[in-house]
Amino acid sequence: MEITAAKPFNNIWIRRQQCPCGDWKCYIKADGDEQGANVSQTTKSEATSSSSQDIVFTPYVGQIFKGDDEAFEYYSNFARKNGFSVRKARSTESQNLGIYRRDFVCYRSGFNQPRKKANVEHPRDRKSVRCGCDAKLYLTKEIADGVAQWYVSQFSNIHNHELLEDDQVRLLPAYRKIQEADQERILLLSKAGFPVNRIVKVLELEKGVQPGQLPFIEKDVRNFVRTCKKTVEENDALITEKRENDLLDLLEGCKASAQKDEGFVYSFTTDENGRVENIAWSYGHSRQAYSFFGDVVTFDTTYRSITYNMIFGVWFGIDNHGNVLFLGCVLLQDETSQSFTWALQSFVRFMRGRQPQTIVTDIDSGLRDAIASEMPNTKHVISIWQVLSKLSSWFSLPLGLQYPDFKSEFDVLCRLENVEDFEHQWNQLVARFGLGSDKHIALLLSYRASWPSSYMRNFFLARTMMIEYWKLVETYMKNILSPQSSLLLFFEKVGSASNVGSHKKEKQLYMPAKTCLPVEEHSRSILTPYAFNIMQHEIILSMQYAITEMANSSYLVRHYKKMEAECLVIWIHEDEQVHCSCKEFEHSGIMCRHSIRVLVSKNYFQIPEKYFPLRWRLESSLAPLDDSVIQSSKNEYSQVFHALCGSLYSESSISKQRFDYVNRELKQLLEHVQNMPSVDEVAVSSAPINVGEL
Repeated sequence: MEITAAKPFNNIWIRRQQCPCGDWKCYIKADGDEQGANVSQTTKSEATSSSSQDIVFTPYVGQIFKGDDEAFEYYSNFARKNGFSVRKARSTESQNLGIYRRDFVCYRSGFNQPRKKANVEHPRDRKSVRCGCDAKLYLTKEIADGVAQWYVSQFSNIHNHELLEDDQVRLLPAYRKIQEADQERILLLSKAGFPVNRIVKVLELEKGVQPGQLPFIEKDVRNFVRTCKKTVEENDALITEKRENDLLDLLEGCKASAQKDEGFVYSFTTDENGRVENIAWSYGHSRQAYSFFGDVVTFDTTYRSITYNMIFGVWFGIDNHGNVLFLGCVLLQDETSQSFTWALQSFVRFMRGRQPQTIVTDIDSGLRDAIASEMPNTKHVISIWQVLSKLSSWFSLPLGLQYPDFKSEFDVLCRLENVEDFEHQWNQLVARFGLGSDKHIALLLSYRASWPSSYMRNFFLARTMMIEYWKLVETYMKNILSPQSSLLLFFEKVGSASNVGSHKKEKQLYMPAKTCLPVEEHSRSILTPYAFNIMQHEIILSMQYAITEMANSSYLVRHYKKMEAECLVIWIHEDEQVHCSCKEFEHSGIMCRHSIRVLVSKNYFQIPEKYFPLRWRLESSLAPLDDSVIQSSKNEYSQVFHALCGSLYSESSISKQRFDYVNRELKQLLEHVQNMPSVDEVAVSSAPINVGEL
């Protein structure tokens, strides 16, 4: 991979790849985690031979190709599968046709001509591999109907030497190639001071192949590093200069933003030479959002900039409509505990000294120490999705074909609600797969108070552990981390992205009632559609549970099919308090189905106000609500659709042909409606609807 000084530098972002276990040999794969079980097998296959799924037939005289490059590639593939390589020999051209003949020959064709010896004391006497092999493929160009094409005019597959096996042919120079991803990794390791033999060892470990099974050899790595060394040194100086200048420009951008937006805040540190090291900032609307929804914060430090060699951290929150909130961000020169400590101090200062109730992060020892120091009263949670994304890198290679079974059991382990059950099944899992001495098992065990569901039930997380939330975070990050030519442009893009949605109206979608329970209607009038949708789901499911009254105002609540463990609900009538052993309300702020079942049985028509946290209420919305959607005619519309759906269901259930037709047409109709303009872009007719006319 060549890097030239004239090439413009883009700000390239990659996922942090160093494993949190601290072992320099351990490497987290950025892509393809879901295919982890097959990583080592795939790499070995690629390293030892080309894919066998593409059948290459023996060339023959008269075979036609569109171009000479296509023919050479075809002959090269044939050669590799048959134990030799080929090279381009003579070409012949004319004034009218240009090049009209190409000769491709076996790599051992011909003989080396004696060279004049260099004027050195001990010249190297290299042996030639050429032995006069006559295997060849000659091409001739012709014009047919005004179109140039090439055909095989001569072909011979007779060799006067032994052909190589698959594990030997891959070592021929023609097939030893260092892919671009490997080139970048080699350069990074070389810049870090790794010798060539150690670089090769790291690549073998990362790819999960046996020693000597890479698609290139140590000599190729040494030659590549030597070729790039001068260019890399020149560009390192340019990148260092660019980093210093761009950080100064970013600082000026922060100063300008502070003058325009009185709520904008920033902080930075400098080294002994006055150069900017770390910088953090937040916006006025972000700080306002934190005042409402700062109870749970996600600190994402997944990405780093290759160009500037800096960590990018973002603080996110979740609002009462389930949207991701941008709360602030930071660029750090390294990932030490000291840098994270400064970042957390800056964030708390931005938010007027208020610390979050819960902070969610990835596994990082430096960050864990910083949180323990700066936020001693904040619950620290490790995102389960960050843990799951690393499993394939950690365990697919040592477990091999057992990995899918391990992954399935690990998924079950994560969802256990009881700590004792987790500890018991964890020990069984480790023993069954022989992972007692595995360093990553030890790492997960040391963090077990922060990631399994059984330990997290008492922590308030406001739905930030749902996969939908993390998908929104990942989408947000990808939108702002596209390559920019400078940090100032990156700063502007972050500012634009942080402002999206902060001023637009939230559409108050109509959520139809699905039960006849008064608690449902009451909840709908208080909660946002996002929160009510979750609550409504719990209300519906509560009807599937039976209750048994115990002593001291406690109730045993169990599913009528016993599909899950029974829960203990304590109801205190005097204070209108209800507590469930599942801890769902403490975990998400939404009352669970078990508690709802008990309240309904006690003739509650409204859920007590204390069980509607402010963060999920309509009144807490940051933007004004757009309640222009179907107000007075809500019930009328609902009646229309219920009548239509009932008739449609009755008619379509008569035969499979009817059902298939209705199912197909409804899918198309739904897709068409979803693509229509939203309600604030069109006028909604308020004229009464005659159900009988439909």
